[in-house]
Amino acid sequence: MTTYVHQLPEWPHFQWDSVALAAHLAEIRHRQGRLLGRMEGLGFSVRNEAELESLTLEVVKSSEIEGERLDPDQVRTSIARRLGMEVGGAEPIDHNVEGIVEMMIDATKNYAQPLSADRLFGWHAALFPTGHTGMRKIVIGAWRDDAKGPMQVVSGPLGKEKVHYAAPAAPLLGEEMSAFLEWANDGGDKTDPVLKAAIAHLWFVTIHPFDDGNGRIARAIADWALARSENIPQRFYSMSAQIRQERNEYYDILEKTQKGPLDITPWMEWFLGCLGRAFDGTEVTLRAVLHKARFWDAHAKATVNERQRDIINRLLDGFEGKLTTTKWATLEKCSHDTALRDIQSLIEQGLLKKDAGGGRSTSYSLAEN
Repeated sequence: MTTYVHQLPEWPHFQWDSVALAAHLAEIRHRQGRLLGRMEGLGFSVRNEAELESLTLEVVKSSEIEGERLDPDQVRTSIARRLGMEVGGAEPIDHNVEGIVEMMIDATKNYAQPLSADRLFGWHAALFPTGHTGMRKIVIGAWRDDAKGPMQVVSGPLGKEKVHYAAPAAPLLGEEMSAFLEWANDGGDKTDPVLKAAIAHLWFVTIHPFDDGNGRIARAIADWALARSENIPQRFYSMSAQIRQERNEYYDILEKTQKGPLDITPWMEWFLGCLGRAFDGTEVTLRAVLHKARFWDAHAKATVNERQRDIINRLLDGFEGKLTTTKWATLEKCSHDTALRDIQSLIEQGLLKKDAGGGRSTSYSLAEN
């Protein structure tokens, strides 16, 4: 019979090799400081745009890890509105998108506030506004009750499932979560805040206190702890985007750790490595943000309406496919003639250019040096 880490007599007194982690942790803290210093040197609008892109990645990729695909445009719009940024279009946003955005904004913007059972219940309710996951009704606003069987992480076809992990039984959750929350909020704890983010992620997802959404909430808790480590409410990198790229390794190290001893050094090493690679990914995001800022600076004197600004920003953010008059009219909910006038105006001002080809296949792209 498999023994899980939460069944060990000394649980949850984790151990790790501080000497083995020291150099890696020092590098991470140095890179954190350099990134924050670099962002501080940029303009207010560029920092806001970088935060918008990072949070959008965090929300989209955290859901992708669980196999759920969200519309990035809806996510970006929802976050922008909460950050007080101007956004184009007024299309309705799915309640599932609004829910996870609400959780992520609360975790990062309100990092100074302690975690509590009620706060986590609120996050969970935001993730599942209908009280269902798929077609299945789940417990909302309370820890799971295991009424339909023990909480297990399984894979494989029905009848041939492989059990990767079995969480603590429901009657233990009150005590388990009280211990976790007391530790998470302990300001006197001497553990480095970045290491605390790694432990919090592991500890919460090991307890697995909810019927569903445990992974996304665990990653939000890690973001909350990382924001505390930096003491700022803005996020300029996405841990979930990097975890998504390393999804198989992520699940493998979690499974090994949850079936192993209380020495969690391998998990801590993986977490720090993943965080470092997330910093690398920030360079890609920042280049895109700076490119966007330079484009608008170069066309500061252009006269653009809300529809035109929205489409240009979509192109700068990485528009999929070719931009046609029909797509413009559909996205901006305007007539074909209005779309054509908008496009012609941007061409005359040097923001757009007509692509090679013509007739019904005419498409347009950014006119950039």
